[in-house]
Amino acid sequence: MKKFAISTLVASLLLGASLYANSDIKSVKEVNKSAVAKGQQDALAGQKKLIEEAINSLQFTNNALIALAHNDKESAQANIEKALGKLEVILSAKDAPKLLPIDSRVTMVEFVGTKKDVVRTVDAVKDLLDDNKVQVARTLLNTLQSEIDVTVVSLPLVTYPDALKLAAKYIHDNQIEKAKSVLEVALSTFDQTTTVIPLPLLKATDLINVSAQLSKNGKKEEALKYLAAAEDELDVAEALGYVSHSDTTYKALHTAIKKVRKEIKGKNKAEKLFDELKAKLKDFKDKVFSQEAKKK
Repeated sequence: MKKFAISTLVASLLLGASLYANSDIKSVKEVNKSAVAKGQQDALAGQKKLIEEAINSLQFTNNALIALAHNDKESAQANIEKALGKLEVILSAKDAPKLLPIDSRVTMVEFVGTKKDVVRTVDAVKDLLDDNKVQVARTLLNTLQSEIDVTVVSLPLVTYPDALKLAAKYIHDNQIEKAKSVLEVALSTFDQTTTVIPLPLLKATDLINVSAQLSKNGKKEEALKYLAAAEDELDVAEALGYVSHSDTTYKALHTAIKKVRKEIKGKNKAEKLFDELKAKLKDFKDKVFSQEAKKK
């Protein structure tokens, strides 16, 4: 299992600021709901475009395997040639991609609770493991997620075309079983990448934006309420284990929020501090370690 830096898609989701008109300030609950809905909508809109040529190539490869099962070598060779033909333009390009997306899906799970709820659940999992109730513990542990997952399955151009050529050679040499084995491997070896977008960070971003707007309009108490809600979401994100390679830490974000809170309560010249807080959160989210890739 390999780890990758955050994708452009995730960066755009996490770094985008949601601005609210003065007359359209929502409750904390509504802001959180809106942040989740927008995150899911953006994830769906940002799904990678599937490559039709790659999908068709797989179909021809499957046809070749079926033909070999019926000992139809001529049809198998023809289908392999068609499979390679579908990729010819892509393969001949100067900067040919290494992966061709053939499937893309978005899933979401939301943890509705506080940091205390997370800690309580983790403690329960530990107790279950101590009692060797592993499966019950696993089920409970799986609830500790709050994220949008964008999964892309891709055809690896590094190995797939060569596998087709090798299968064609085996067919030519009348080594049918070897050809079938190569095609079966080619049809079962894909690159799967899952990008994880932490929902608490989406919520915290929108809540801070609303707080900044309220503070600017002199609504101190309301601004403080949304700032506190943003801090709660950061606590949840940290408790759930969503980490970042940024120099900014959760501790640094909380320190920045405290400075903003102090300024709001004082002279209410918090606009600059809000900008600094947003910059810190942007850097933190830009480097969230949230993408996993594995061979399927």
